[in-house]
Amino acid sequence: MIGKDIVSLEQFDKADIDKVLEVAAKMEKAVRSGENVNLLHRNIMASLFFEPSTRTRFSFEAAMERLGGSVLSTTGFTFSSISKGETLPDTIKTIERYADVIVMRHPEVGSAKIAADSAKIPFLNAGDGVGEHPTQALLDFYTIKKEKGNTHGLKIAMVGDLKNGRTIHSLVKLMTAYDGMEFCLVSPKELKIPAEYVELMKKNNVKFVETDNLDDVIAECDVFYMTRIQKERFAKEADYKKVKGCFVLDNEILKKAKKDMIIMHPLPRVDEIAVEVDADPRAKYFDQVENGLYVRMALLALVLKKA
Repeated sequence: MIGKDIVSLEQFDKADIDKVLEVAAKMEKAVRSGENVNLLHRNIMASLFFEPSTRTRFSFEAAMERLGGSVLSTTGFTFSSISKGETLPDTIKTIERYADVIVMRHPEVGSAKIAADSAKIPFLNAGDGVGEHPTQALLDFYTIKKEKGNTHGLKIAMVGDLKNGRTIHSLVKLMTAYDGMEFCLVSPKELKIPAEYVELMKKNNVKFVETDNLDDVIAECDVFYMTRIQKERFAKEADYKKVKGCFVLDNEILKKAKKDMIIMHPLPRVDEIAVEVDADPRAKYFDQVENGLYVRMALLALVLKKA
C-alpha cells in the first residue's frame, strides 16, 4: 500500500483488508495506552472537504495529529479556487506541492478517481457523491470484527437508503471478499440497492434477501446496519417525504432482536434510530466513530510508508 491511492474497495483483496485491520488494532492499543505515536512527524495532510462532514473530516484530521503530522484544510467550494472556475485536476496539482497526502470528499461520483489520477502523492477518497466511501467500510468492518469476532455465518441487515448510501455500496464490496456472510437488504422499493451490487453478490455467491419489511429480518440478524434517508440526494422534496421515516428503530422493535445483535449507523442520524436506543448495550454507532480514528491512522501510516 506504500504510496498508493485509496479510491475504491475494488482495489483491496482480503490480505489488504486484514493488514489494515491489523495495523488499526495496533493504533488503537497505542492510543489507549497513551503511547506517543510519532510516525508522521513533519508530514502534512491536505484535507479537502467539498461536501459537509463531521466524523470523516475530524477523524482524518485527528488521525494525522495523533501520528505527529499536521493538517492543511478547506471546506466547501466557496473558500477554494474551484469557486472561480478552477478545475479539480488543477486544484489537486496545486495542493500536492504543499502536502504529502491528500484526503478529499466531493459531491460528484467519479471525482475521487479524477483527483487520484491527477495527484503524484497518495490520495484517499473520503466519499464521492453516492459512489463509494472506502475508509468508512473499513472502519465498519473493523467494528464488526471487534464486536463479533469470527464473521463467518453472520447475518447482516442493511436498512434504509440502499440506493444512495455510499457506505452500503463500499461495505458490500468489502464483505464479498469474505465467505459465509449473509445480507438482508431492507429498503423502500424506491431506494433498493443498485443492480451492480446485486450482480456483485451473485457473482461472489453471497446469500442475500431483499425486503421492504423490517419485521422480516429483525429477529434473525446479528448486525443491524441502519442508514438515514438522504434528503440531499432527492431532486424533489415530495419524493423524499414519500419515504421519510419509513423505518425507525426504537426499544419496542428491539424487543424482537437477538440479545447479542449489534446496532450500527454511519451517522449522522435524523429520526431513524430513536435516542432511547443509545442506552442499549447493543448500540455501537458511537464506537464506530472512535474506530474510524484507528483505521484512518492505519491507512495514513500505510500509504506514507510508516507502518
